[in-house]
Amino acid sequence: MIIENNFKDLNDNRSKKGSGRIFVLLLAIVFSAGIFLFFHSDERNIPFFSAKREESSVFGKSNEEVAGNIFRNNEDNFGGDKSGRDIFFENKTPLSQFQPERKEKVDDLVLPDAHASLILDVDSGTILHYSNGKERRQIASLTKLMTAILVMERVKDLDEAVTIGDEVYIEGTKVGCPRSGYCIGQRLQVGEQISARSLLTAMLMNSANDAATALGKHIGGSIEGFSELMNARANELGLRDSHFCTPSGLEIDGHENECYSTAYDIARIAAYSMKFDLIWDIMRMPPHTIYSIDGKLAHDILNTDQVLDQVPNCLGGKTGFTPLAGSSLLMGATDSTGKHKIVAVLLDDPYRWQDIKTMIDWTFDSCEWK
Repeated sequence: MIIENNFKDLNDNRSKKGSGRIFVLLLAIVFSAGIFLFFHSDERNIPFFSAKREESSVFGKSNEEVAGNIFRNNEDNFGGDKSGRDIFFENKTPLSQFQPERKEKVDDLVLPDAHASLILDVDSGTILHYSNGKERRQIASLTKLMTAILVMERVKDLDEAVTIGDEVYIEGTKVGCPRSGYCIGQRLQVGEQISARSLLTAMLMNSANDAATALGKHIGGSIEGFSELMNARANELGLRDSHFCTPSGLEIDGHENECYSTAYDIARIAAYSMKFDLIWDIMRMPPHTIYSIDGKLAHDILNTDQVLDQVPNCLGGKTGFTPLAGSSLLMGATDSTGKHKIVAVLLDDPYRWQDIKTMIDWTFDSCEWK
């Protein structure tokens, strides 16, 4: 019995040692396979992105998901300006040779009269100033920048004719009437044919609601059809907090809460629109005259931006106002070298003209690009 037990113990020990060796061998195989897959997988080419210079792994995630995670994870950690968030367009990462950094001992920007405000570095996608940037609210005619993007993307020939319909009876600013109730020249006529380019000019410069509506109906067949195109494109661009109701930005009676965006999304729209030079060329044009296709009708239009000549290196701007949205404004500018573009957005700010200048001055005084 003693010999039998000794042999049994010996066999048990050998069995245990054999099992241990097999386990170690299997572990080594799994580890080797993991190393092999890592260095031969396309996912290893997915970059790391940072929020406030802290690395976040993006393996197995889309850029859009990463951007959302960075935003949520750092929502309470950005202080007054909440800078450093990465922004993505169409699941592509903005590439920039230079990254903006806050200079030492610089105070946060405070704009007490603005309901929401945001400053975005266009090339890197870094947010330089942030206040209520993700709060959904009406944006009025800032909507027209999204309309302009669809015009540029969908109208192959901007000199093609657009036929004017009942949009001539629309409320608010119209061609020939730079402010509601204040007209300086001839308005659009029902049945008039005018180029898409001229309407685009009137929409961006003069913030003309009739021009925006005519373009929307020309492209989408109706206001509703064009709004569907706007929202589909917004979704493609990753604008999760925007919903557009009209090409002009006028809210629909009884559905006002369905027409909204955020300072964050508007800044992204503005940055994306910079791929179309014509949009920004138009937004900084002086008073201008557009003509019907046959040349018989002339329409004088003004630029609604009051501080174009007061902001050094201004790229252009877009105004917006409805009673519900309040006074809003976005503006693009560059530093003195012309290399670094920023977009500043103000929503519902009665002192928007002074505050937009303060935002741009603060940016280039407080930040440097390295």
